[in-house]
Amino acid sequence: MHKFTIHHPLHSDFLQWFAKGLKNIFSANGYLFCEETNENFRLVFNFISHEKPRPFRRKAQSTFVVSILETHEKPENILKAAYPFLIRSLSNHLIYISHETENTNVYFITLEQGCYKIEYQLGNEQEFFMLVYKRLEPLASSQLVIDNEFHQDLPYKLWNGDERTRDMYIAGQKLDKMNLLPAPFPMEEYLSPRDLQHVKKLYGIGGLSYGNVSCRHDKESFWMSASGVNKADLKTIGEDILLIKGYDAERNTMLLSIPPTITPRRASVDAIEHWIVYKEHPSIGAIVHIHAWMEGVAATEINYPCGTLELAQTVAELIREEDNPSRAIIGLKNHGLTITGYDLDDIFERIEGRIIPQIPMA
Repeated sequence: MHKFTIHHPLHSDFLQWFAKGLKNIFSANGYLFCEETNENFRLVFNFISHEKPRPFRRKAQSTFVVSILETHEKPENILKAAYPFLIRSLSNHLIYISHETENTNVYFITLEQGCYKIEYQLGNEQEFFMLVYKRLEPLASSQLVIDNEFHQDLPYKLWNGDERTRDMYIAGQKLDKMNLLPAPFPMEEYLSPRDLQHVKKLYGIGGLSYGNVSCRHDKESFWMSASGVNKADLKTIGEDILLIKGYDAERNTMLLSIPPTITPRRASVDAIEHWIVYKEHPSIGAIVHIHAWMEGVAATEINYPCGTLELAQTVAELIREEDNPSRAIIGLKNHGLTITGYDLDDIFERIEGRIIPQIPMA
């Protein structure tokens, strides 16, 4: 049974009502509520204020923290207003409650800059909290795969890359020209060095930049852009581009080969997704993930966080169901696209002129 708690004093009658509703719905569906004496929480609801968005200092990556913030002003740009509080509170998810002129909108903000809302109406409490539960529970119970183990065994002939890594460099430049590499979120403007280090440890990210590119190297391994790097300038092996050579399921860790002369960056959090797809489909030679959209694509129903086994398995299942898995285009709800191809040229030929920069939110 998963344990959960509610953290920090509540600031209004509405938040007290909201906290009670969360407690009741999760308790009714198999979660055990605990006071803050237990460190083995699966889920924490962390109520914060605009003045002091204090984080919940979790002890493990597996603890899923949802911070909750209330406002009485209608935001002109919800992401601009809410996203900094997601980062400053070191959370996996943010619920931004906006009491507007005639109604209350409850926005859900993700690290991937996903944003969707539920409108609260007086009298629909049971339906409202069930929707909240269905939005959050699959995310809270998902399993992150973001640990890396580096082996200094990359063959010397690959220290400067190969034809595939040069293709990745060109692909990154193409994505930049297509305006599909959003500027990284400036975490250092909102977090102290200590908190920044904490975020990197928790989420396995080197910065909130988006999208990734990978190419098959051989039957057992593939090249992939690293976490938090400039995708328009993928040059250095071990820093910008990494060779993923395996996944240790028992230790839930990605295995990487690097040159002995390099202090490596972390692998992209999507490495587990690419690993599963490449292993299942030998004819797939390249994968591109972008934060954009295309009409008429099969899409995930649940917006699992990046780097979770559940997201990887769901994307792999949708690819498996395509007529030609080697040339699939899969939508990730409130997130973006994963695109497979025989090679990178094949991918870019198929998406040219069809990309919608704005991701539809649901």
